[in-house]
Amino acid sequence: MPIIQVQVLEGRSDEKIKELIAGITETAVQTLEVKPEQVRVIVQNVPPQYWGVGGVTKENIEVRKS
Repeated sequence: MPIIQVQVLEGRSDEKIKELIAGITETAVQTLEVKPEQVRVIVQNVPPQYWGVGGVTKENIEVRKS
């Protein structure tokens, strides 16, 4: 039973997360030759203040762009 964990930057709609889960499940089914009901997908939304890029939080990167 594959368990797939994905971290995404907070702010995407519930609909986009549902599409992501469906797409990941489909890929796992095709690639790993398992049934869809065997696939578990866990999506974690990460707030921008906890997401670092190049030593700076995403929150601070967005502030600099403004």
